Amino acid sequence: MSRPPVVPVEDKQRIVLSVLAGEMTLAEAARRNKVSEQSVSRWKSQFLEAGRAGLAEGGKSGPSSREQQLQAEVDELTTALGEAHVQLRVWKKSAEGQLGPSRTLR
Repeated sequence: MSRPPVVPVEDKQRIVLSVLAGEMTLAEAARRNKVSEQSVSRWKSQFLEAGRAGLAEGGKSGPSSREQQLQAEVDELTTALGEAHVQLRVWKKSAEGQLGPSRTLR
């Protein structure tokens, strides 16, 4: 069994809007675009659900889960960088004290 073709988002949107506008039936859209009726139906459901969620939030959408994940990673890396910077400064100060002239010798 072969893998179904990957349909670009723009094409999915055009297909779903055509079905919603009544320009073609779900079966016609599937046949013309060489995809299954189930795929077109799923795209339509996803499209409507996303629109419903957008309206429920007043049109303001927060960061996506991917954006939240990336922000958490940035925060973690920023903290690690800060810790490494402090550690480097301590090592430099320590090295200066060991390599510099002794304070007991005058």
